[in-house]
Amino acid sequence: MAASRRRPKAQTESAPKQAASAEEMIKFYREMLLIRRFEEKAGQLYGMGLIGGFCHLYIGQEAVVVGVQAALKDGDDVITSYRDHGHMLACGMDPKGVMAELTGRRGGYSKGKGGSMHMFSREKNFYGGHGIVGAQVPLGTGLAFAHKYNKDDGLSAVYSGDGAINQGQVYESFNMAALWKLPVLYVIENNKYAMGTSQERAAAGELYQRGSAYGIPGHQVNGMDVLEVRAAAEKWVEYIRAGNGPVILEMKTYRYRGHSMSDPAKYRTKEEVEKMRSESDPIDNLKRTLLDGAYVTEDQLKDIDREVKAVVTEAAEFSQQSPEPDPAELWTDVLVEA
Repeated sequence: MAASRRRPKAQTESAPKQAASAEEMIKFYREMLLIRRFEEKAGQLYGMGLIGGFCHLYIGQEAVVVGVQAALKDGDDVITSYRDHGHMLACGMDPKGVMAELTGRRGGYSKGKGGSMHMFSREKNFYGGHGIVGAQVPLGTGLAFAHKYNKDDGLSAVYSGDGAINQGQVYESFNMAALWKLPVLYVIENNKYAMGTSQERAAAGELYQRGSAYGIPGHQVNGMDVLEVRAAAEKWVEYIRAGNGPVILEMKTYRYRGHSMSDPAKYRTKEEVEKMRSESDPIDNLKRTLLDGAYVTEDQLKDIDREVKAVVTEAAEFSQQSPEPDPAELWTDVLVEA
């Protein structure tokens, strides 16, 4: 790329890793591993023809949602795009219900009618899973408005990708959130390629600065390090809860698979992917931290892996054994009786 088209180096605050106890790090490790193993199994089921439609895997990005969710509290809302399985699991949704929805079965969170991109859980304050690019941003901003209106000290965590950040509705949301000082954390999961076009070619400037015209603070975070993500999220969640209005956190992350299961990802090299896997994998790096600090033994980590695999295996079996929805379900959940 010509020198004149290179981006200036981002001038950002470096979020220091916050001290974490052994219990916290083990919890983060287990949660990221659960997402990784779940997504690997989902990819297998898709290849077997048991999952229809679209299927967008979160492999490689696990540190983002696990780190951010660690900074939230019960009652906070979460909303995201169609790359949503990891967010559901991080919110505490049952892997069996998530996997059954992927296979279109009655035991799924949307009774088998929503599939991969349309799952919700009012119980866990998870509001989707949205297939329209950027549509979750105004909806999540509305959830933040409800928190402010109800004065319940809650906030809304709104996840979006680097591709969605160029949508006009995103900036309308930024404007309203800033005007009304809404309690909303906008998390940009910048995995560099959106659907398949490099961010360098598709987005001018730095994404974390996109709210500067509205006075919204923005910061870049190493989204491949769960401890850095948690530290940044805790700092700015506290700022939001104090009534200061919205914040944008751009998580520099990376997905190992294509945009969806149907994407061969020929727009990047195998060497690039392998370099990210070998040098920046969030799970492997936390594993090294745990072992180097003598917080756990190899045998303990193997036990965690076996436990997680058993959970995912049970979810996969449930997703195939649960019956398909009754055809009468086509007429349910269409209108809300008020």
